[in-house]
Amino acid sequence: MTTPDWLKPGIYGAVMGAVFVGVVGFTWGGWVTGGTATDRAMAMSHDEVVASMVPVCLDMARSDPARADKLATIRAAASYRQRSALMDAGWATVPGRDAPDRDIAQACLAALDP
Repeated sequence: MTTPDWLKPGIYGAVMGAVFVGVVGFTWGGWVTGGTATDRAMAMSHDEVVASMVPVCLDMARSDPARADKLATIRAAASYRQRSALMDAGWATVPGRDAPDRDIAQACLAALDP
């Protein structure tokens, strides 16, 4: 079967238009693949969980009887060791877990600084 000559430019135009729309959509239109959307959703939910746990960390710090000593230890540590010092203080351990969370410790440390 032969295609009429007038149909070929229309088919080529449709194919080129589809490619153009795809390129423009993914580069400037904000389109993403399913994997990228999942990765972004997971990162956003993790950030929100960390942000929601900062008040718990601050409350644990406020109610700790040895708060002054632990806070002095945290502030006396070098800046790159302060997160570990806060984790050692036990304030970054989420209730129900055995180990402290590094991201919660970093966010709590930022909230502790005046």
